[in-house]
Amino acid sequence: VISAPVAAAGCTVSYKVGSNWGSGFLADVTITSKAAVSGWTLGWTFPGPQRIVNLWNGALTQTSNTVQVKNASFNGNIAAGGSVTFGFQAVGAAAAPAGFTLNGKACQ
Repeated sequence: VISAPVAAAGCTVSYKVGSNWGSGFLADVTITSKAAVSGWTLGWTFPGPQRIVNLWNGALTQTSNTVQVKNASFNGNIAAGGSVTFGFQAVGAAAAPAGFTLNGKACQ
């Protein structure tokens, strides 16, 4: 699990690999925000050629190793101190992403 607060952004991201079979993996991602958020986009960069092939509870855009996940219609609001979770299946070796951003602001 990767989880570390960034005071300026007021958010944390927990990234947990649940299953890893070498050529692919499943991961759950939880965003927790200190302030209320209406509509969110979480961005990150994979360190290698990982590619998301299935994502739930969000909308995916991936170009090369750069990923953006936007909220689904039912989970766009995060209450102050609240969280939202989505998950995905990817191909490639499981590795920790770098540089999480929430709505364009740094978040770890």
